[in-house]
Amino acid sequence: MGSSDLWKTLTFSTLFICLIFIFLTNSKNHDLFPFHGDPISSSFSAVDRSGDTPTDLRHVAFGLLGSEKAWHHRKAYIESWWRPNVTRGLLYLDKPPTGGDLLPWSAASPPFRVSEDLTAFVAETRAVAPIMIRMVHGIMEVFREMDGGDLRWVVMGDDDSVFFVDNIVDFLAKYDHRRYYYFGGQSEFVMSNYWFAFDQGFGGAGFVLSYPLAKDLADGMENCLRRHAGENSADLITMHCVADLGVNLTPLKGSHQIDLHGDISGLLSAHPKTPLLSLHHLDLVEPIFPSMDRFDSTRHLMKAAAADQSRMLQQTICYDRRRSWSVSVAWGYSVNIYETIIPRSELQKPVETFQPWSPARRPPPLYMFNTRRLSNTSCESPHVFFLEEVTKVPTGRILTAYARAARRGLPPCHGDAADSVSKILVDSPAGKRVEIDRSECCDIVGVDGDVAKVNFRECAVGEVIA
Repeated sequence: MGSSDLWKTLTFSTLFICLIFIFLTNSKNHDLFPFHGDPISSSFSAVDRSGDTPTDLRHVAFGLLGSEKAWHHRKAYIESWWRPNVTRGLLYLDKPPTGGDLLPWSAASPPFRVSEDLTAFVAETRAVAPIMIRMVHGIMEVFREMDGGDLRWVVMGDDDSVFFVDNIVDFLAKYDHRRYYYFGGQSEFVMSNYWFAFDQGFGGAGFVLSYPLAKDLADGMENCLRRHAGENSADLITMHCVADLGVNLTPLKGSHQIDLHGDISGLLSAHPKTPLLSLHHLDLVEPIFPSMDRFDSTRHLMKAAAADQSRMLQQTICYDRRRSWSVSVAWGYSVNIYETIIPRSELQKPVETFQPWSPARRPPPLYMFNTRRLSNTSCESPHVFFLEEVTKVPTGRILTAYARAARRGLPPCHGDAADSVSKILVDSPAGKRVEIDRSECCDIVGVDGDVAKVNFRECAVGEVIA
C-alpha cells in the first residue's frame, strides 16, 4: 500500500471514529453507557420505589426462639413489648407448653409453635450443637409461615429479647427491603466478639434480615447447616450462612446484647446518639430500676416507650452555670446531676457501674466503648434520679418525673449542693424526633423547693453545649 493510500485509510478511520463518538454522546438513549460513575449505586438508582407504601409494623415479622422451661419465667419480658393482634410473629418452643401458668396460652403472648424435630438431620450431619442447629433452622420456619405479599423484614430474637418496635420500624423504613441487608448488634464485651466474631449479629440483641436475604437463607437452609455443622454457636452459624450469600453485617449501636453483669444504669444513662432498638440479658443483671424487680422494671421502662420511643434513653445535656451544675438526662430512664461543670464529651462516656461478662481479670480494653471509672469524690459522683412517672399534658408536651435514688454520704462539692433536690421534672415535646443527627438541647429553668425543672428544645443553629 502506498503512502497516499495509507493516509486516506487513516483519515477515513479517524473520521469514522469521530462520527461514532458524536452519535453516542448526543444519543437520547444514555443507557448505552449503563455505568456512569459508581456502577453499584447507578444500577440501584434505577429502582422505582414510587409505588411502595411506607414500611410499617405489618411489614415486619418477629421470630422468637426459646424453650418451654425458660418461658415460665421469661414471658414477662416479651409481653412487655408485644402488641396482641398488632405485632406480627411467632414464638418457637422446643416442646409443647405444660403447666397451669402457661395453659391456657396467654393472649398477651405471641402465638407459639413447636420447632421442627431435627433429630434425623442432626444425626446425619453430625452437628456438634443440636440446640444451635434448631435455632438457626428457626429462620426458615419463621419465614415459611410468615411469608406473604407484604412481608419486608424478618427480626430474630430470643425469648427474653426486649424490642422497641416503633424505633425498629422507623429505622427499617429508611432502607430498601428489596436489597440484601443483615443488621445486628455486637457484644459490649470485647472478648465475646473475639471469641465468636466481630462481624456477627448477636441473637439476643436481635438481628434483622431483609426479605431477599431471609428468602435465600430459608431456601438454602439445610445445605448451609450441613456446611457449618461443626460450629457450636447459632449466631456464628447464621453469620456464616449470610456470608456464604455475599452479605456482611451492618452493626447497630442501638441493639444491646448486654454482655455485662451487675448494675447497668451507667450504660443506660449514656446511650449512644442512635435510636434504642433492643435490650437483652435483663434477667442476668440487676433490676434497671433499683426500687423494682426485673419484670416490673421492664414494664416501667415500657411506659416511657409507649409515650415516645424516639427519645428513649437519648442523652441530653445542659448546664446551670450559676450553680456550677452539669445535668445529663437519659429520657425515660434517669437524670444525673453533677456539682461541677463536666464537658459533654466526657459525660457521654458510660460510668462503669457494671462489670464485664467474664469474671476473669483481663487488661483493658474490656468494652467496645470508652468508659468513666466510678468516683468517690463529691464533684465527680452524680446525684442520680430514676423515672417515676410519665404524663402527657394538655399543652401537647410530655412531662417525665424522676425521683432521687440513694446516694453515698458525700459532702457537697461546693456551696450550691444538689442534696436538697428530691425530684426532677423534664418537659419535652410530644412529637417524634424523626432525625437524630444532633441531640436536643435543654435548659434548667429553675429549682422550686425540692423540685428541679428542665425543658427540652431543639438546639439553635451554631449553639455550643458547653
